[in-house]
Amino acid sequence: MIETYAYARAGLLGNPSDGYFGKTIAFIMRNFRARVLLYPSARLEIRPSKADVSSWENLEDLRETTRWRGYYGGIRIIQALLKRFTDYCEEEGIRLHDRNFTVEYESTIPLRLGMGGSSAIVIAAIRALQEFFEVDISEPIQAKLALETETRELGVGAGLQDRVVQVYEGLVYMDFSRDLLESRGYGEYERLDPALLDKVYVAYRTSLSEGTEIFHNNIRARFEEGDQVVIDAMQQWAGMALDGRQALVDADPKRLGELINANFDLRRQMYKHISPGNLDLVRAARAAGATAKFAGSGGTIVGTFEDEPHLAELSEALASVGAATIRPQVTAPE
Repeated sequence: MIETYAYARAGLLGNPSDGYFGKTIAFIMRNFRARVLLYPSARLEIRPSKADVSSWENLEDLRETTRWRGYYGGIRIIQALLKRFTDYCEEEGIRLHDRNFTVEYESTIPLRLGMGGSSAIVIAAIRALQEFFEVDISEPIQAKLALETETRELGVGAGLQDRVVQVYEGLVYMDFSRDLLESRGYGEYERLDPALLDKVYVAYRTSLSEGTEIFHNNIRARFEEGDQVVIDAMQQWAGMALDGRQALVDADPKRLGELINANFDLRRQMYKHISPGNLDLVRAARAAGATAKFAGSGGTIVGTFEDEPHLAELSEALASVGAATIRPQVTAPE
């Protein structure tokens, strides 16, 4: 029996530039995790989890389940990974044994809240497959395979940030410069000391799942067409990540907080159609004196606070708009 894990993640600075040759800083949260079990069996099988149910009590149950879990579970993600993994091994001349297996998965990562739930399932499954087939794949290539599972196999738009930080774990600074990605297929990734995240919080919606933020401004098309406004914004976000790395190393919480707020303010300027529920999170946190930005594409925010009494005040303010506040557990407990 092989058992592997991967964890939720939060983007601290630079996102959404990770899909546009930018730079980001992100960290994992062991508070939530995806778990994969893999064991030998007579036939190859992917077993469904709660997110894969196809029967409901009634229409209201279907509606509520879909709001929280979306339209797809993890079976299609794992199936896509198996296809990409075997294709990669064939391309690299890696011979795999022909023993069958069964894959099971479960996840405690809140879905549709921008915490990297689907990519965590993929990363946990990659770890299990490597162990089962006795294949050693480098960390940057693991992240690349995880991205290609969703982009190449499933046609889902995504960036490398989630996959990189979930592979490397801890706190990671990532440089996705075009020359690096186009020359070797992955960027430059640097592990930072998680202790630098001294007073960082994460808050996520519990009362309403509005799903991942949907962009209506054709940012991808505008970027590919060479729209200078979009290109400049991506460069600004990348610069914030670079400056944020220095602020972390210098233990400069004031500068880090300024960058976090600036990251979101630019995002709001670029993406006009941010849902009111997601905006409420940022507004409530800032009204309580904290810094705040989206940790992903919406539904979860990340920021800094001053001290423990301030964190308690912040938690109360965010609870009033239907959000739970946590201290992210970035490293494994000793």
